[in-house]
Amino acid sequence: MLNNLIGRIRLPFRKEKELYLSIYNILGFFPKDIKYYKQALMHKSIMRREKGKPINNERLEFLGDAILDAVVGDIVYHHFEGKREGFLTNTRSKIVQRETLNKLANELGITRLILSSGNNGSHNSYLGGNAFEALVGAVYLDQGYGACMRFMQKRILSQLINIDKVAYKEVNFKSKLIEWSQKNRVDIEFRLLEQKKDQGGSPTFCYQVVIEGLEAGIGNGYSKKESQQLASKLTLEKLRRKPQFIDAVFNAKAKRTKMEEMPVENVPDTEPKDDFIITQAPAEKDAPAEKKVSQGTKARRQADADAAKEVTEEVTPSNEDEFDLSDITANPKTTREDIIAAAEEAAFADEN
Repeated sequence: MLNNLIGRIRLPFRKEKELYLSIYNILGFFPKDIKYYKQALMHKSIMRREKGKPINNERLEFLGDAILDAVVGDIVYHHFEGKREGFLTNTRSKIVQRETLNKLANELGITRLILSSGNNGSHNSYLGGNAFEALVGAVYLDQGYGACMRFMQKRILSQLINIDKVAYKEVNFKSKLIEWSQKNRVDIEFRLLEQKKDQGGSPTFCYQVVIEGLEAGIGNGYSKKESQQLASKLTLEKLRRKPQFIDAVFNAKAKRTKMEEMPVENVPDTEPKDDFIITQAPAEKDAPAEKKVSQGTKARRQADADAAKEVTEEVTPSNEDEFDLSDITANPKTTREDIIAAAEEAAFADEN
């Protein structure tokens, strides 16, 4: 098993003399203590330990990241006199971003010196950039801040990077972030947190990116565009460097889309209710009183129709007790002519 592990480890040098020469070609000077540089080129995938502690370049990468920010910030500050903080911050960010460091590691030959398991480099796109930062940390521990400054000035910014072109190159992080969110159908918002004026009276803006309700990068700048660009850049870095954050984003998206597809309740009806209107067609099982009224109405309508046709018909008395009819007696043989004659007689009697 040990032989198989050794077989998967790439060994870029066999003798320490070759490592010294390689470091000199990269940095422009020889190391004082080679152990720092060995560790800077040792990826965690080889799982080497000394006295029970893991030996890899992660701690040096952390240190080198901080030193690199300070060194590049120092150089940018003196190179661009009179420029505002936002411009200086963006310029430094472009130089120390992982994509740039990756390219530098390839150009300098750092990537081929990294000790790692043979199948690791294919899925770790920042292997070289991380080693570059670790190498800067090794230089700081070995020879101090001044050596780091000389390396960046004489080797990097004089030979490999045109600092003026980098500074004025527009990198639209906001556009990249929006494009990513649209392709993945993720909700994104640029939220204004604060707007104020600095000591000189210039307006400043603070924006935060919110993805699926989760707070992401915060950017400060002298314009909305500048602050949103920085917030977008920090958000992209968080998405790339923190798998747990991107998992949280897509979990939140899944919950949101599930609620959209299966609402917890129906949408309330906006039409006015008309249940106060009484219907005109009662059912057969309605109360008897209602049924009788309906039949009486039909009888009267039929009587009117028969009268119009001058058809003689027997008048059927009503069984309803709505009025007192005790003084009226009905003769079933009485004709229509008798009723009319009786009515005329009563009318003339009233006139007399």
